[in-house]
Amino acid sequence: MEEKKKDRQKIRLKGQLKFYMQWPAIMAVVLVALNIWIYAINKGAGLLMGVFVLIYIILSTVMYLYTNSLMVKDLIEFAAQYGIIQNTLLKELAVPYAILLEDGKIIWLNSQFEELIGDRAKGDTYISKIMPELNRSIYPRQENDVVHMDVFFEEREYQAELRRVSARGFSEREQVLELPEEKEYFIAVYLQDVTNLNKAIRANEEQRLVAGLIYIDNYDEVINSVEEVRQSLLMALVDRKINQYIAKVDGIVKKMENDKYFIVVQKQYFKQLEDDRFSILEDVKSVNIGNGIPATLSIGLGLSSEAYSQSYNYARVAIDLALARGGDQAVIKDCNGITYYGGKRDQTSRNTRVKARVKAEALREFITVKDKIFVMGHQLTDVDSFGAAIGIYRAANALEKRAYIVINEVSASLKPLYTAYENNPDYPERLFLNSAEALELADESSMVVVVDTNRPGMTECEELLRVAKTIVVLDHHRQSSDNIDNALLSYIEPYASSACEMVSEVLQYIVDDIKIPNLEASSLYAGIMIDTNNFMNKTGVRTFEAAAFLRRSGADITLVRKMFRDDMESYRAKAQIISSAEVYHNKYAIARGENLTIESPTIIGAQAANELLDINEVKASFVLTTYNGRIYVSARSIDEVNVQIIMERLGGGGHMNASGAQFDHTDMDEAVADLKQVIDDVIEGGEIE
Repeated sequence: MEEKKKDRQKIRLKGQLKFYMQWPAIMAVVLVALNIWIYAINKGAGLLMGVFVLIYIILSTVMYLYTNSLMVKDLIEFAAQYGIIQNTLLKELAVPYAILLEDGKIIWLNSQFEELIGDRAKGDTYISKIMPELNRSIYPRQENDVVHMDVFFEEREYQAELRRVSARGFSEREQVLELPEEKEYFIAVYLQDVTNLNKAIRANEEQRLVAGLIYIDNYDEVINSVEEVRQSLLMALVDRKINQYIAKVDGIVKKMENDKYFIVVQKQYFKQLEDDRFSILEDVKSVNIGNGIPATLSIGLGLSSEAYSQSYNYARVAIDLALARGGDQAVIKDCNGITYYGGKRDQTSRNTRVKARVKAEALREFITVKDKIFVMGHQLTDVDSFGAAIGIYRAANALEKRAYIVINEVSASLKPLYTAYENNPDYPERLFLNSAEALELADESSMVVVVDTNRPGMTECEELLRVAKTIVVLDHHRQSSDNIDNALLSYIEPYASSACEMVSEVLQYIVDDIKIPNLEASSLYAGIMIDTNNFMNKTGVRTFEAAAFLRRSGADITLVRKMFRDDMESYRAKAQIISSAEVYHNKYAIARGENLTIESPTIIGAQAANELLDINEVKASFVLTTYNGRIYVSARSIDEVNVQIIMERLGGGGHMNASGAQFDHTDMDEAVADLKQVIDDVIEGGEIE
């Protein structure tokens, strides 16, 4: 009994409650002081008040001694009941809640978690055996860290929150369980069922509208290929194809012009169009009522999660990109990037040169107001790029403006042509500049003309594009998503055979009766000849018209042929590459050019790729050559395979039948394996056969 009394005496109140219980004593001191002051004024009143103060002190003391033990008892009972209620509330919490050890072993579950997992939590159970997503690799590493993740369990979706809770000193206080000092913490897990919420979010997302534009990209040619009485019928059949195709996915079609349509579809059906790979592109080509040219479509679709107006802007960007890439394809632009479908065939070249005249007039306006014009092509300048740069130099010279050609490295194949200008007194000493020299001369008022490429990272001096404010692009490669987007004038014609062909047309409209020296005409002619493989690839009516114009201007065919003959070492290197060729899937020739002791292995690789196409049954050729710490790929085809699709997957680009890419390493086996994997992927995706 005495020990129990001593234990009770050890129990003391503290904190705010202790301070509250001391208030009567504080008030007694105040009353005594007040009583002394009154006694000094009036002894009778002081004695009377003293009696009442004494009674107050006695009553307060008795009440304190009596209620203190009762209050402590009540507080202990409340704490015990509160702990029970707290445990009950946690146990019956409407959210599944569990406590794990650091290795994921479940040591406690509330009722909701037990109901969720049923009888799976018998004995020593690890949470990862029940829900594999909740494994040790995702547990919080630091104290009070929180990890959120999605968990799928029995066809329901949950959002899991894992929190690391410190339990320092747990082993000292707990009699039953002991934890190592470095592992004195628990992992608290609670799950929130978000199945219905996610279903509603997905339903809302699927009902978002996707804006689209459909253009008949060869409308004039198709209409002119049939007699006048059948033109209305032809367009009615095309309209019907488009309307039926969009109606299948519950979409809306609005015809804006004779060759332009605006469409709206829900996102959920838009996925069907993707899975269908936009079969309308092929269906429209089947419309034939005597038209010699099949109609082809360009489709641009935009999807923005922010605003419908942004979706329409994306659609406009997409359709412009589809047209710039040659048409006959669908381009999708969303917040994640750009996706291409179709584009398996080359666009029909246009016989009209109205566009060339309009672009030439715009180029003339820009040149006449600038004092310094810088012309540059792509890295490892080839004959087409060099010839086109010379053509722009001649245009500037005809307008009495000074032009500089930016070139950093002269390849062995280009050297004969380059030397003809370098030591020629008819041309200024500083006609050719490297990147550093160009940047010293350039300023915001300068003009930069980029030829034979539309990608800033492929130019000879990308920094020059940021210095100058006036940029013009002339290119015959299909436009990619990382194109030069700040060009004031962009003339990109994917159906043109070469940049030299385009520049030759522009020169005819720069000034009347322009005089082109024989050497410059020969340079432009050489660019066309090299890019068309002696007029065997990608040649159209306008290609021969440009060649005829250059011949009239004095292009020397014999000089060009002599200038670009191979030496014996180059010829042997080409034979070595061809002899290494393997045929993949019985259709694709893949050859390697390693340890070649020549100055320009990439040029020889391109020539070898062209020659491999002369082998029967070979639909496309790929030659990989090592040069300057990189592997360069030259891809060629005749008409059955779109090699641009394959090269774009490797970070490159180009034409449908002549493209290239680069690897930032020299591991030939790895590069060939990557190329084969991409070929397999595009075959599986149905993009090539």
